[in-house]
Amino acid sequence: MFTKILIANRGEIACRVIRTARRMGIRTVAVYSEADVNARHVRLADEAVCIGPAAVNESYLVIERILDAAKRTGAQAVHPGYGFLSENDRFADACAESGIVFIGPPAEAIRAMGSKSAAKKIMGAAKVPLTPGYHGDVQDANFLLAQADVIGYPVLIKAAAGGGGKGMRMVERSEDFPGALASCRREALSFFGSEHVLIEKYLTRSRHIEIQVFADTHGNCVYLFERDCSVQRRHQKVLEEAPAPGMTTAHRAAMGKAAVDAARAVGYVGAGTVEFIAGETFAQDGAFYFMEMNTRLQVEHPVTEMITGQDLVEWQLRVANGEPLPLRQDQLEIRGHALEARIYAEDATRGFLPSTGRLIHLAPPAVSLNVRVDTGIEQGDEITSFYDPMIAKLIVWDVDRNAALARMQQALADYRIVGVTANIDFLSRLVACPAFANADLDTGLIERSRDFLFPASVEPPRVVFYVAAVAELLREQSTALATARQSGDPWSPWSSHDGWRLNIQSRRTVTYRSGETLHEVVVAYEADGWRLTLAGESVLARGRMLDSGQFAGQLAVELDDRRLIASVIAVTEKQIQKRHVFLNGATWVVLRDDPLHLVEAGGTQGGGLTAPMPGKVVALLAAPGQTVEKGKPLLILEAMKMEHTVIAPKHGTVKAFCYAVGDQVVEGAELVEFEAETKQPVTVD
Repeated sequence: MFTKILIANRGEIACRVIRTARRMGIRTVAVYSEADVNARHVRLADEAVCIGPAAVNESYLVIERILDAAKRTGAQAVHPGYGFLSENDRFADACAESGIVFIGPPAEAIRAMGSKSAAKKIMGAAKVPLTPGYHGDVQDANFLLAQADVIGYPVLIKAAAGGGGKGMRMVERSEDFPGALASCRREALSFFGSEHVLIEKYLTRSRHIEIQVFADTHGNCVYLFERDCSVQRRHQKVLEEAPAPGMTTAHRAAMGKAAVDAARAVGYVGAGTVEFIAGETFAQDGAFYFMEMNTRLQVEHPVTEMITGQDLVEWQLRVANGEPLPLRQDQLEIRGHALEARIYAEDATRGFLPSTGRLIHLAPPAVSLNVRVDTGIEQGDEITSFYDPMIAKLIVWDVDRNAALARMQQALADYRIVGVTANIDFLSRLVACPAFANADLDTGLIERSRDFLFPASVEPPRVVFYVAAVAELLREQSTALATARQSGDPWSPWSSHDGWRLNIQSRRTVTYRSGETLHEVVVAYEADGWRLTLAGESVLARGRMLDSGQFAGQLAVELDDRRLIASVIAVTEKQIQKRHVFLNGATWVVLRDDPLHLVEAGGTQGGGLTAPMPGKVVALLAAPGQTVEKGKPLLILEAMKMEHTVIAPKHGTVKAFCYAVGDQVVEGAELVEFEAETKQPVTVD
């Protein structure tokens, strides 16, 4: 077995590989960019080598620097993780030429599966079912439009070298095809260096089911069952589970055989995933079609590990070392049910825009045999625009799907994140969504469940302000007590914050703001607590701070005869005092409205349009001086593996663009000088 390996990746997958390598007694070398100098994977590894600036094309994608780090540290093998160079055949070749083992498939297999169109031809020859479509080499835009018209709408445009939902557009009408093709090609060129696309029939109410395969150098190949990855947004997976709900033994065997046939057709070695798409008749007829093969470990591999009890990274290391597969097909079995939720720094209420910033407070749920958290992020780390905004993967296991759903709901309720906007509340609604809970799955689930998943914004319930006020009062008491202990007279009544007054009851008002609404909590100090009054209703409140343990800011609150456990994290950002209230599985953010504290509200200046996130300008879609209609696309920003189109807010004129294509912009930067049309009053003679 290897004694030292280098991990050519970052974040949670690097930490994941380090964990298994350490258990196996293998030393690890991390590589990092200048932006990742203090990253968790760097701290966990036995050694670490800086390979360049923050930009991935100057660090994590530079083959020569990674191989140089491997040679300098004496690493015998390189684990590519997923993303970056994991499916780069030139990297696999370069490792072999340098005498370093590539912990992955042969370069020939990567090349064969790297082009979706070439892969379709190979799979057709191997009699693996294919989705109807055009997979050829002719790339003329008019020709592709004609092919789409023949196939029949809706169709899916896919980057031939793509993956991870990038370079992919669904088109419902012929007239929308040219614009979608241009956008798809632009994204494909940016992410994969190739504009080559293929066209396929888009199956409505389709399910995305993938099979985990593993092959060794001794001619053995097995499948470790399936994962259902149907719940997606913009073709990117959100929730994954194993096994697939409703999968029959016969359909599983058919899919497994097709996946093994696909792997054998390209001489595969190591861990791979064969992805299939199935229509709404799958439960009846078992019809499925080959989509692509990912020649690497998948992000969602933990759910397979949870239901099989196998460590897939250990399998990778053993196969790369020339050993046979640890188990035969008849020795593999499914046990229970597992779910994985991807915890992202993104705002689901704003079209899933990425969120950047420092993680001021981060407390994941407690890890156990039923709950697993894979992450490369710790409290104090920063989410930047340079890399994917994933914070962690939350994986749960239980004896069946219903028990696993309940386990996931509780784990999400226990997650605490402050500093960036996270998708935890959205995931909680998604797990509770009737369609998902009842396993009515397809890739359009999020869109067809919008009313449930994206409810109209509501004011926080009254109890949120009561809890926030109790936390405020407890902190004041704690601070006063600490100050008194450091003074010369720790028992001085002047240091007490019990509200005592001579012949009068002490009262004060604690004010919070939610949106544009002020919420004034009147506090009356009583002998056994506080009388809190909000909007004419009052409760007797008591509280105590709990031992921080897993959750900082945790407190027990009594409101009349009701007892609650909550967490309140106080944060001041840009002179704005925020209170993050974690209560009953939901997160509420309210502002502390202090009349003695001046808070300036930000806004756009001079009629400009500002960047909703940090990123790079990739296209200007209008010309200076052009008059445009409301909703007209003006420019495209790219950040964190996604494009965001900035549109005209009103009918008006584009005066000037503030940035050129290729420029980096910060959040809030003015992008366009825009002059809205002012309607003149109509004069009647």
